Amino acid sequence: MEANIMNLWHEFMNDPVIFISFTGLAIVLGLCTFYAVYFMYKISHAGPND
Repeated sequence: MEANIMNLWHEFMNDPVIFISFTGLAIVLGLCTFYAVYFMYKISHAGPND
C-alpha cells in the first residue's frame, strides 16, 4: 500500500501535465472558495445604502 502511494507521488511530481493540471485545479478551487466567503461576508454586512 505504501509503495503504491509513493509510486503515485513520484508520478505526480515527475509528470508536468499532471502537476500543472492539479496546480491549476487547486488555484481555481481556492479562488472559488475565497469569492464564496467574500460574497457571503459582504451580503451579511451590507447596509441599506450599499
